[in-house]
Amino acid sequence: MNLYVGNLPYTVTEADLRDAFSAFGTVESVSLATDKFSGESKGFGFVEMPSNSEADQAIKALNDKPLKGRNIKVNQAQPRSERPQRRPRY
Repeated sequence: MNLYVGNLPYTVTEADLRDAFSAFGTVESVSLATDKFSGESKGFGFVEMPSNSEADQAIKALNDKPLKGRNIKVNQAQPRSERPQRRPRY
């Protein structure tokens, strides 16, 4: 199950997320969203856990709980919706 993790402190690392979620089971992958120009965190990321039951436990245990001083939001990631085509700037 792919999990969305939001309201992250900008100082959190992928290793921090892996540590927090691995307490509930196997973590397949972790990715933090970063600004493509500055490389700084955007304050959210995704954690992939192969077991749905372990992922559900992680959601129940970590949602609205503090991580490095901020209460994080954890839920099942939703598929990205189609965005309208952008017009090029001239």
